[in-house]
Amino acid sequence: MRPGTTAADTGPHPDTAAARTAAAHTEGAPVTAARKASRTRRARGRATGAAAGVLLTPFFVLFTAVTVVPIGYALWLSLFTEKQSGLGFGGATSVFSGLDNYTAALGDRAFREGFWVLAGYCVVYIPLMVAGALALALLLDSTLARARRFFQLALFLPHAVPGIIAALVWVYLYTPGLSPVVKAMNSGGIGFDFFSSGGTLPSVVNIALWEWLGYNMVIFYAALQAIDRSVLEAATMDGAGEWRTAFGIKLPLIRASLVMVSLFTVIGSLQLFTEPLILNQGGSSTVTSTWTPNMYAYTAAFSRNDYGLAAASAVLLALAAALLSFVVTRLTNRKGAKA
Repeated sequence: MRPGTTAADTGPHPDTAAARTAAAHTEGAPVTAARKASRTRRARGRATGAAAGVLLTPFFVLFTAVTVVPIGYALWLSLFTEKQSGLGFGGATSVFSGLDNYTAALGDRAFREGFWVLAGYCVVYIPLMVAGALALALLLDSTLARARRFFQLALFLPHAVPGIIAALVWVYLYTPGLSPVVKAMNSGGIGFDFFSSGGTLPSVVNIALWEWLGYNMVIFYAALQAIDRSVLEAATMDGAGEWRTAFGIKLPLIRASLVMVSLFTVIGSLQLFTEPLILNQGGSSTVTSTWTPNMYAYTAAFSRNDYGLAAASAVLLALAAALLSFVVTRLTNRKGAKA
């Protein structure tokens, strides 16, 4: 100890110790706050995940029950064939046949011709459906349209009619001697047989258009209504007319809806069944029981009791739809990326 100093002078200064303690608390505060914030985020994440799981569980249960299980059962069923034992008195037994049902379906001329019928149907139906629904939506969205609510309801009402009922009504309208439409056409010198080989496809296309045109029109109209009105007002101030606004501004802005409707229309076209089935039972000699792949599967299952062949043909049709959907999606995505 130096002369003139005391023990109090040589000990730790109280102000210095307090400063060190305060500094330690100050440095540890951000770390503690960060840890608490991290724990809070993890807790919120777990709560959000649990809530999402609870809300999504009914969807996955229904999806598994009505989609995954039937597809799996169809795949399993397509690998077996029912064979009669003995002279046919011992009943039928299921025998594993591998890919024989798929080979039989692809080797059947009726099944292959059904895809050609679908190809002709798609060539006629899809452009008329998409263009017609788009034209109606643009007309309703234009500034010249009046009574929008009435026309929306009137155009959508046919979609509310069940497909079987709609097909039955149109079969009545196509039948000579019963239909006032055919009578009026004959009176005007327009002779047309809706059940002939050349009239069957247009007849089916007409029924499908009547059922689905209003539905797709509503989708397009909703997309048009979602466009920012300031963009359309700016186009009008720049001197753009109705045609230029419709095709130069509105159509590019609803491209996603256009692609979606086109894709769903393609998939729905491959599932053609109800309309030709009613025409077949209504007396059309052109529409056979195997006119489309769906009708081929129906006939194989419920007329020939060949459930393995029916399942195989259904799986092949599903693969064709999936492949076509993939091609359409890739093409539209490439065009969108270039744009």
